[in-house]
Amino acid sequence: RRPPPPQSPLEKVVAQEGLSLHQLSGKWFLVGMASRCSYLAEHSHQLEATTVTVTVLDRRSLAISTFRKLDRMCWEIRQHYLPAQAPGRFLLKGRRKSSKVDVVVGEADPSSFIILYYQKGRSISVKLYGRTSLVSDAVVDKFEQRVRAVGLSEDVTYYFPTYGFCDSADEFHVLD
Repeated sequence: RRPPPPQSPLEKVVAQEGLSLHQLSGKWFLVGMASRCSYLAEHSHQLEATTVTVTVLDRRSLAISTFRKLDRMCWEIRQHYLPAQAPGRFLLKGRRKSSKVDVVVGEADPSSFIILYYQKGRSISVKLYGRTSLVSDAVVDKFEQRVRAVGLSEDVTYYFPTYGFCDSADEFHVLD
């Protein structure tokens, strides 16, 4: 008999309990991210200030609009997080079956911060968003603990600029 497949890192992550999706609505600033993504490592000196606007659709799924600069132009990237098997868990479908991403709301205080986990294939990343571009040291500590708990480390943790945000993009700079 074959051994059972190894548990995915995301299966160990407990989703935030008692969270109303409407509490997630509104604007969030990307504060930090931990990921083994080679592109991120090679281009970490070019990180751009990033904001996300969350809109709750049909009380179960989320419309996410990410605003960031690329070649000095503001872009909007639109995504749709579909409800997964449990509260606080979502599925982000890509164009191909292999490009699906599992998303878990790991911890949140909707008035100040949210920690999200993303898993594509076997690779996991963790993002910290704040209601403002700066969060407290206690929140940063919490984020860094969560990062270590899934086997990532400080050398793959990046913090984003706190200035130069985009609020909108024209219709020619929208990616669905």
